[in-house]
Amino acid sequence: MKLIGALPLLAGAALADTYFQDDFSDGAAWESRWVQSKHADNYGAFDLSAGKIVADADNMGLRTSQDAKFYARSAKHTEFSNAGKDIAVQFSVKHDQKIDCGGGYVKLFPADFEPEDLHGESQYNVMFGPDICGYSTKKVHVIFNNEGKNHLIKKEIKAKDDQFTHVYTLVIKQDNTYEVLIDGESEKAGSLEEDWDMLATKEIKDPEASKPADWVNEKEIDDPEDTKPEGWGDEPEYVADPDAEKPDDWDEEMDGEWEAPMINNPEFKGDWAAKKIPNPEYKGPWVHPMVANPEYKEDANLYSYDSWGAVGLDLWQVKSGTIFDNFLITDDIEAAVAAAKAVVEASRSGEEAALKEITDAEAAAAEAEAGEEGEDDDEDDEDLDEEDVDDDFEDDEFDGHDEL
Repeated sequence: MKLIGALPLLAGAALADTYFQDDFSDGAAWESRWVQSKHADNYGAFDLSAGKIVADADNMGLRTSQDAKFYARSAKHTEFSNAGKDIAVQFSVKHDQKIDCGGGYVKLFPADFEPEDLHGESQYNVMFGPDICGYSTKKVHVIFNNEGKNHLIKKEIKAKDDQFTHVYTLVIKQDNTYEVLIDGESEKAGSLEEDWDMLATKEIKDPEASKPADWVNEKEIDDPEDTKPEGWGDEPEYVADPDAEKPDDWDEEMDGEWEAPMINNPEFKGDWAAKKIPNPEYKGPWVHPMVANPEYKEDANLYSYDSWGAVGLDLWQVKSGTIFDNFLITDDIEAAVAAAKAVVEASRSGEEAALKEITDAEAAAAEAEAGEEGEDDDEDDEDLDEEDVDDDFEDDEFDGHDEL
């Protein structure tokens, strides 16, 4: 499902502003839009492909095509500011290769960004999308740049790690809230101020306060009326084993005087300790009082960037084959979500069928190969049996000659 035709249809008469949209339906023309970075000379190459697990062979996207490479390519778009409006950043990702380690995210840059100088330290507004590496990292990044510093989301959002097309949507709202959707379904939502450390905290521990010297932390104390029983501790911890006997071959002149080995004393009670009772002076845990942080400044425009102007793919992949498609940046949130669901609906059943066909073919090939190996083993066994018969015959003949 392509998004270019979908957005105006879904948006209806009140067309929203669409700042960037690319589904690569115009074929080779993508290379003029998506500029290759020249910051280094060994970046991996993107190509246009539908991949192996295909619902529609004509539905192509940008594919990473070389293993163990950094990729750096970006496209300029209409400059805008999201001040006073909600926006959605959206794109689809298909890890057709069953990715083991690599990024599937995008970076959104201001308009003064230079595509040919794209690299890992290029300053961006937002970084968003899936990142997978082994079993430990399967997350969706949502990183905002604020005053020159990148801030990672404090919540965990799990990325999809199968081989199907998934649409990732980030909604940034003018009330300083956000929402992350995958395939048009909400995965995480909340406050920009609470879920990122972009602002100083509202409260801090009172620097003038400290725990009183007479504060009682002990919840229990020794019972002052409990006394150690008479004779407690008189028993030794170890005693000679009463069942031990001197070995018959013990030579006192050679081995010295025999002594029975020591064993734990069953009568030994250990160190005595008074029983515990509730401490009548216990005041509970001391809590440091909080005060307003003088460094905190509310920012009603935390969500807003003065300039957006480019989208980039700046990432590393160990195993190539990820396909990026259906890019969309718009201020019509409902249309974006509807388009995301349409992409998934159009692709999922076809991709599932394609994957099953590939899996079945691989299983059949493996079974056939195993059968051929089994036939080869049988032939080897037959040849071995014939050789054994010949060897036995030759041995019999040799024995007969010996008798003669």
